[in-house]
Amino acid sequence: MSFHIKVQWQAAADLAEGDFSRDHQIQFGTGQQLAASSAPEYKGSADKVNPEESLLAALSSCHMLTFLAIAHLKRLPVASYEDEASAELGKRADGKQAITHMQLRPKVSFKPGVEVSEEVLAKMHEKAHANCFIANTLACEVEILPQVT
Repeated sequence: MSFHIKVQWQAAADLAEGDFSRDHQIQFGTGQQLAASSAPEYKGSADKVNPEESLLAALSSCHMLTFLAIAHLKRLPVASYEDEASAELGKRADGKQAITHMQLRPKVSFKPGVEVSEEVLAKMHEKAHANCFIANTLACEVEILPQVT
């Protein structure tokens, strides 16, 4: 299995000498397009998705999909799933800038009549993290703080 995207950038004519636009387009294999830029702190556009947010979104989405597959296999029907994830940009021990910490805060509601203990929920999230392709790709700390609603 492989995945492909296309990133397109075009020089902006209306910028000062020596500056460049950070705005670009990402086209996914499905044909969907995403307007992207760098974070505003790095002269990017605040109304566009930045690479750090994209990475966090990939982790959160992958964890959710893996969790839902585990719940399905355990015959524990989920009614809703929500995550308010965060990421911190910092310096690694070698002095390079990197995302050094990511935190997932998944809130899971199971369908009426389905009771899941906090222990079982925690184990499901541990298994989801251990099997998430994106999590297995990352080198930074990923913290998961599950909540039952």
